Amino acid sequence: MEVISEPREQRSLWLARTLGVVIALIGLILLAGGGWLVALGGSAYYLLAGAGLLASGFFLFRGKSFGAWIFLAIFVATVPWAFWESGLDAWALVPRLTGPAILLACVSLVSPTLDRGPRWPVGLAGAALSMVFLALVFWGAAWLHPDRPIGPLPALAGAAPAQAPASDWPAWGGTFAGQRYSGLKQITSENVGQLERVWVAHTRDLPQGAGEGKYAAETTPLKIGNRLYLCSAKNILIALDAISGREIWRYDPKVSNAAIPYSASCRGVTAFRAPVSNPDRLELTQGPRAQPCSLRIIEGTLDGRIIAVDAETGRPCADFGLNGQVDIKQGMGVVYPGMAAITAPPVIVRGNIVTGHQVMDGQRNSAPSGVIQAFDAVTGERAWAWDMGRPGEYGQPEPDEEFTRGTPNMWTTASADENLGLVYLPMGNSAVDYWSSDRSPQENRYSTSLVALDAETGEPRWHFQTVHKDVWDYDLGSQASLVDLPDGTPAILLPSKQGELYLLDRRTGEPLHTVEERPVPQGGVEPSERSPTQPFSGFATLRKPSLEERDMWGMTPIDQMICRIQYRQSAYEGYYTAPTTDRRWIQYPGYNGGSDWGSVAVDPRRGVIYANYNDMPNHNRLVPRSVADKKGWKPRGPAGNSGNGGPEGAGDPQVGTPYAIDVNAGWRLGLTQLLCKEPPYGGLRAIDLQTGKTLWDRPFGTARENGPWGLPLGIPFTIGTPNNGGGVVTAGGLMFIAAATDNLIRAIDVETGETLWTDRLPGGGQANVMTYEEGGRQFVVIMAGGHHFMETPISDAVVAYALENTP
Repeated sequence: MEVISEPREQRSLWLARTLGVVIALIGLILLAGGGWLVALGGSAYYLLAGAGLLASGFFLFRGKSFGAWIFLAIFVATVPWAFWESGLDAWALVPRLTGPAILLACVSLVSPTLDRGPRWPVGLAGAALSMVFLALVFWGAAWLHPDRPIGPLPALAGAAPAQAPASDWPAWGGTFAGQRYSGLKQITSENVGQLERVWVAHTRDLPQGAGEGKYAAETTPLKIGNRLYLCSAKNILIALDAISGREIWRYDPKVSNAAIPYSASCRGVTAFRAPVSNPDRLELTQGPRAQPCSLRIIEGTLDGRIIAVDAETGRPCADFGLNGQVDIKQGMGVVYPGMAAITAPPVIVRGNIVTGHQVMDGQRNSAPSGVIQAFDAVTGERAWAWDMGRPGEYGQPEPDEEFTRGTPNMWTTASADENLGLVYLPMGNSAVDYWSSDRSPQENRYSTSLVALDAETGEPRWHFQTVHKDVWDYDLGSQASLVDLPDGTPAILLPSKQGELYLLDRRTGEPLHTVEERPVPQGGVEPSERSPTQPFSGFATLRKPSLEERDMWGMTPIDQMICRIQYRQSAYEGYYTAPTTDRRWIQYPGYNGGSDWGSVAVDPRRGVIYANYNDMPNHNRLVPRSVADKKGWKPRGPAGNSGNGGPEGAGDPQVGTPYAIDVNAGWRLGLTQLLCKEPPYGGLRAIDLQTGKTLWDRPFGTARENGPWGLPLGIPFTIGTPNNGGGVVTAGGLMFIAAATDNLIRAIDVETGETLWTDRLPGGGQANVMTYEEGGRQFVVIMAGGHHFMETPISDAVVAYALENTP
């Protein structure tokens, strides 16, 4: 027996020695990194824990039970420290306690092999207790995370009388008011669990190779009469039967791959009912009696065209422009492919199609103009052009001139008030986002502002600026929503990327709640250019408190420590930290923080805003021109799209300025590709439209498709993921939304924020959901096209849902 037991003991001891080496290596890393962190003014925990782990590993390697006792002491000290830093936020506890708990289980398992070690039952019990503790942490991540209403809902006074139930969805935002609300109520919180997928249509527009670039279809169909109208990623117009999803017609405008900007995206189309010459044909619906192009479907394309086709046949409208199209690039001078791309649907007001266009950020100071243009919806003739660089001029430039280059653009969707004759433009930034010294007074006046133009002349009536001298890419991405308050005030709700929500009188632009100019950080590379104050909304904000070192995250204490070191190394003075070049600076929220192009939904029946939002920082640095040139960072040129585009700002050259820009969007750690800030990264909030008070706020999105190194872990816990896209609120008491990175579409109870129903989509749900009624049945439809920046699966599927037992 003795001869046999010795090798077994040796083998068992080797397990302890191996574990000792692992723990000692971890301790060495934490000791070195922890010392660096302390030198930067950070937490001493990692230094102390590293020293303890190094000692524990040393004694374990020697087979001494003292090493196990040291590890137990470290763990016992770690637990209160973790709760002191994180409270009961279970996701914040994960990196602090998961790794130590797993190592404690391993130490417990090998402890019987050590000198004076416990018996095997005791060691196994210790390992089991460690796993129970770990399970409790994950249970807390699933159930104890603040995924619940923050308090009882008060009685609310509605903003405006509830809209009458409407079977159609005639505009991208439901109407040109952009509320994303439907009066339909066949689907309710009681029966939503019976929703089933009733049809799936396919656009048949998918990437064919590297030259196609990246896809993010993003379209939201219109529903008019008995048809749906939509555009594919590369602007193929499609009509579908509203009941079956059967394709009726398609029109391909033949957009070149070279014209794809950041991604192939078309968020939607616009419909216009043209005047008819024969009064007997005023029905303007599809059918054999309809005059050609009496109902026309209009889209903007990636290569800068406005196209109008007959809703009945899909054929170009002969009376519109030249063969059914106009070129918005006329008067812009040299425009390289993709540098003036329309990705959002135009708006039509007072008979004019009003459109902006996306100008690729960060390429060059002399990028094409951000001019806003209007075209007659019948003839396609230019009605006016608002070029802020030519005040008082609203026509075509002279032959030897061009629209002012590099001016702020409107890449998102406008809203309109037909009665007031105003169109409301959420404006972006100048062509170079992170440098401001050479901007004109007009650019400084109108950039990152909501601008109200006269829809018939293009003259500015008023503007409201949300960021002064914006060098954070906080361009306005959300469509502003028109609402009528209970006292009769015509208002407009403006969400912003930085998280502030403003409620304005839409006649004058005057704030209906206090807007306070507060001091903000100064300095950076252009200290004389920084505004001493910025406007803060007294109505509502989606913004969270400034980051602290304890807000850094990771899967293990090691990557959390690395993120803490990066935090301490970075320039950060809170909200609006000025851009720097000697080191990285933290921008929080990042350029996709707050509300983006998916916009908010407004329930006018109850007077509640429903806003999905992002809550992530960016980790940025201005890169000197000589360094950028050595890196080979070049702007887009005559060849257009190369198919190799990265995230916005990740190596943008900003030619014509002293600096390029390097943005680490979301602040990812290269080691694991996880975000350095702790979850949640996205949420869904209900806000009282009259007071701005938060009614409930929940993390939005599960971790099932996320994990280190881009590997989906399949964990169904709510973590709050990045999200891109918007939802629809219905009179049935539901909000339908996808948007998150878990590829799920959800039905949300508007009273509590509770998820009542989900379905897994065939691709990422980065699009706005819409709903309509046809044949006595309410349908819910989404384009599950995916999004390469969100790293969700690309698809060409348009998916429709309805109740099982309806006609």
